[in-house]
Amino acid sequence: MSGPVANNIFRSSGVVVAAAGGLSWQPVVTASTLSASAGNGYWINTTSNACTITLPGSATAGDQIIFVDYARTWGTNAIIIDSNGLNYQGQPDTFTVDYDTSGQAVNLVYSGATIGWTPSSDIVNALEPVQPPTQKAIFSFGQPSFTNLVNSSGVVAANVTQVGTARGAPAAATYGGDKAIFFGGAKVSDDSTVGITNLVSNSGVVGSDVAKASGVRTVADVAGSTYGGDKAIVYGGYGSTTNTKYNLINNVGVVAADATGAPTGRQGSAGSKFGSAGEAIFAYGTANINISFIVTDQGVPGSDRTGVGTARKYIACASFGGDRCVFAFGSNNSYLAVSNKVSNTGVVASDTSAVGTPRIGVTGTGYGGDKGIIAYGQVSSGKTNVSNLVSNTGVVAADTSGVGTASQAGNSAGYSTSA
Repeated sequence: MSGPVANNIFRSSGVVVAAAGGLSWQPVVTASTLSASAGNGYWINTTSNACTITLPGSATAGDQIIFVDYARTWGTNAIIIDSNGLNYQGQPDTFTVDYDTSGQAVNLVYSGATIGWTPSSDIVNALEPVQPPTQKAIFSFGQPSFTNLVNSSGVVAANVTQVGTARGAPAAATYGGDKAIFFGGAKVSDDSTVGITNLVSNSGVVGSDVAKASGVRTVADVAGSTYGGDKAIVYGGYGSTTNTKYNLINNVGVVAADATGAPTGRQGSAGSKFGSAGEAIFAYGTANINISFIVTDQGVPGSDRTGVGTARKYIACASFGGDRCVFAFGSNNSYLAVSNKVSNTGVVASDTSAVGTPRIGVTGTGYGGDKGIIAYGQVSSGKTNVSNLVSNTGVVAADTSGVGTASQAGNSAGYSTSA
């Protein structure tokens, strides 16, 4: 017998075989093609594209290769297996083999020429991480422009001096899971529209103005929402050339160039996330419409859906229950105090007589993980600073005495995952 006995799995005479050393895990693969080798494990990241994987052209029984869905994106961009002339589960190489389930891992073992490569397991990791809910909220800008933070118990704090260009009617949305962005608006000084943004940190600090990028519009009366768990979208706005456009915002707060959506153009609308798939809904707006549309978890606006409830504009929308939202207040040429709940499948309910002072130019958002708050606005006698808490079942509470400067046409968003 030749060779070190330590490498002989029988520890006696017979065939000398190197002791198993485990798979060799390779760097994350982002390319659209991969030539795989036996004895390796591969993290396959298909965030940007599908990946065609070519298996070895020759193999020995017991050869093993593992592929893992690195970013849980195989459901969007699949992997395609090319068995390179060898059988795959008893079928010839002419058969198409793909894996298109997010979170999947495929452990391939070569069994011999008859069956060829076969998965010893092709499991899906069911324990997909769940992003922690947003705990705090921020109201900012408006006419006049101030900032007020909201803690995880729904208590509105006193004014914080406004940072950035004072303006009304911007959009606002949560991005990155724990930060917020304010987009666009009309300057308080001369009512001209802007395309600047202000990012809000996960500690509630409003950043200075960020100049708009090429291709990003200047607009006011625009609505915003989170989508896809950690990204944002702003839709509509004042003017016939901007009210059908939208901008996607990635999970680090970068605003993409203008895109045109399918739904009816609108201004004075509102939006919110809903459900568990990362969708968003926008509804209502000028000229006194009640139609809605849904944005997919990939940021694609859908078509108009039949309107429900009182057609109105300059409304608020606040999330509640972790997967639902409620539209409230607004005007149909009279100040209103009605609300409409949205289910976790995006179904808008008929009117509920809301509690609280009828008003317009109001704004709402989620807080505390599963509750909402609606605040500020214009009432018949002027601006107000009252707020209304929304329970985790969507019940809008009576007015809470206002904190901070009475203001209207501001906006709000959630921030922070720490209570």
